Amino acid sequence: MSRLSSRMVSLGSARSEIRELFEYGKERAAIVGPENVFDFSIGNPNVPAPDDIQAITTKLLENHDPVFLHSYTSAQGDFESRDNLAQDLNNRFGTHYHADNFYLTAGAAAALSIVIQALANFGDEFVTIAPYFPEYKVFVESAGATLVTSPAEIESFQIDFDALEKAITQKTKAVIINTPNNPTGAVYSKETIQTLADLLTQKSEEYGHSIYLISDEPYREIVYTDEPLPWVPSYYRNTMVCYSFSKSLSLAGARIGYVLVPREVDEFEDLYAAVCGAGRSLGYVCAPSLFQRVTAQSSHLTSDFSIYRRNRDLLVNSLRDMGFYVAEPGGAFYLFPRALETDARTFIEKAKKHDLLIVPSDSFGCPSHVRLSYCVPTERIERSLERFEKLAKEYR
Repeated sequence: MSRLSSRMVSLGSARSEIRELFEYGKERAAIVGPENVFDFSIGNPNVPAPDDIQAITTKLLENHDPVFLHSYTSAQGDFESRDNLAQDLNNRFGTHYHADNFYLTAGAAAALSIVIQALANFGDEFVTIAPYFPEYKVFVESAGATLVTSPAEIESFQIDFDALEKAITQKTKAVIINTPNNPTGAVYSKETIQTLADLLTQKSEEYGHSIYLISDEPYREIVYTDEPLPWVPSYYRNTMVCYSFSKSLSLAGARIGYVLVPREVDEFEDLYAAVCGAGRSLGYVCAPSLFQRVTAQSSHLTSDFSIYRRNRDLLVNSLRDMGFYVAEPGGAFYLFPRALETDARTFIEKAKKHDLLIVPSDSFGCPSHVRLSYCVPTERIERSLERFEKLAKEYR
């Protein structure tokens, strides 16, 4: 009998469905040519980073000792970099953060893992809105807790507050939200965030303990609505923010993000210490040092998201014309249309025969849908439409 961790063997042997499709796409491209594979599986930004990123990086490399640039920083990140991030948020949202409200991480995945590990005791529950990013389940269960899902309103993918209220119990340690949302692109308004804050305040008082809110925000800047995205900690004081520069600056491979722990949260000193302790426990200390400094000088910038808006409009309008039901996303770069049959996995297998690679919805906690990532060249979408039309015809 193996003495290895059976759970880790299982996780390592079965990649996520997104990664499986991504790898399949590379294999298929070697056979039919990459121009003949229409891969909508993975959220890998295709627009370039802002020009200033190159200039900032070059200036850092030219003007600083390489030993300084590439050496360890403090475990929670370089002080000056954290302070620059604090000042950027303060300027944008009228807050008063300081360097010691931040813990720099290797992207939002590390930030989420750290926060969940910092909060969780065995038997705790973390509630999230389905559909949700599948790795939430991995992060929560790795911390010895349980992920509880609350279904969204299926037509709009907004929060169903009646369902959410029933999902929150005495065991609830935190609620995880993701706006703009992966996989639906749904954006929560300030009225929605206020209603959520009121509910969590009510439930915290009812159960006699703090219920934290984890705001997962890697798509914060990718918004197509006229109304600005609400800054969640301004509505609910027991909020922690998990952020990544992977999407806003198109730096997915640089692996840089942060945890923000506002001083207003309950037990701030202990909670920040727990975040640092979780980072230590997980081995997530000293995020990539060069890009700590690059992003600290460029956090006010964004890539050109007009490309994503154009792709969104092209796909939404075209798929609707073919008979798909598609809720128009208000942000991020994903569509979550209904499959043309109830079994999403069967549907995506039929799509693969047309070399259309789309992700089934089952692992997102919402049946009978598929996810398309439209952070791809517009020309690829245009050429894929004939394939989608052929797929749709199979159901007419």
